[in-house]
Amino acid sequence: MSVYPCINIRLDTITHNTQSMVATCKKHGVTPAGVTKLACAYPEVGQAIIKGGIHLLADSRIANLKKLYQLDAEKMLLRLPAISEVHDVVRYADISLNSELTTLCALSAEATQQHRVHQVILMHDLGDLREGAFFEEETLALARQAIALPGIELVGLGTNLACYGGVEPSTENQNELLSIAAKIEYENQIKLKYVTGASSAGLNIMRRGELPQGINQLRLGASLLMGIGLNDDPVPKTRQDTFDLSVEIIEIKVKPSLPANSTALDAFGNKPQFIDLGLRKRAICAIGKQDVDISQIIPQDKHIIVIGGSSDHLILDINDSDINYQIGSLVTFNLSYSGVLQCMTSEYVNKRFI
Repeated sequence: MSVYPCINIRLDTITHNTQSMVATCKKHGVTPAGVTKLACAYPEVGQAIIKGGIHLLADSRIANLKKLYQLDAEKMLLRLPAISEVHDVVRYADISLNSELTTLCALSAEATQQHRVHQVILMHDLGDLREGAFFEEETLALARQAIALPGIELVGLGTNLACYGGVEPSTENQNELLSIAAKIEYENQIKLKYVTGASSAGLNIMRRGELPQGINQLRLGASLLMGIGLNDDPVPKTRQDTFDLSVEIIEIKVKPSLPANSTALDAFGNKPQFIDLGLRKRAICAIGKQDVDISQIIPQDKHIIVIGGSSDHLILDINDSDINYQIGSLVTFNLSYSGVLQCMTSEYVNKRFI
């Protein structure tokens, strides 16, 4: 089995970041959920989050929650359930996020058949325009309907922000969510367990003391796994060294920097542009665009330039590097959020837990 390319995952960093976030959230009355989707819910990652003090793991895909099934934590499905997967949702998720009565009815029937009670959090759209009812009365009506369904327990109200529409969590929109939650509780004479206001993007207002009291859950993924929050800014008291990528050099040649008579589109349908820098020492590495968007990887060797690539090849300019690279040498890259996600998803990138 090929060892490289390989994404390295430092589990102690994940545990450190989780411990830091748990302590910070506790000061503000928030109990975080640990989102595993960035790391494709590898059980090693889930266990590192549990070790850090979080006991509710969340993911967008049922296939990922199945990987976490044996871990000692509650599981939450973040993406709205599909009708075709309600059997597995009830079996593998203790909680799911919902916005459709049809889906709630299907979950109710399945939960009854499995002799289980399935917990649901209703989603309300505060303007980011992803999932959730946009109008308050629709959410209030859905709450009444959910409560009446057998096998369903309404445990919370949530919203999504800063994912699709770029709407930041604010004191104002979090208070709006709290207002709707209060109406649900008053109208139905219940107490919601969760009012889940945002993802890691909500950490800024929480740290500033601007998160309204009553927002008691944040869904944290990027801050735990990469130490980043809104706009990918580093989160205080976290580390950003969880992931890096090692790739192997398979060719080193001195070549012109301009292709000969370039007239065709590249393999991805683009017209490539080149700058004539004369003869340059180039290296080809065994990874490509099938595995990761090469614009999302940053060489740790500051003297390396990423020239481009194809589906299976990464082409580097190593002419100015002080390192004497050889065939078989490794080049290490830092990764953006999407770069990590792509490498974790690719079956051709080996995963090494440190």
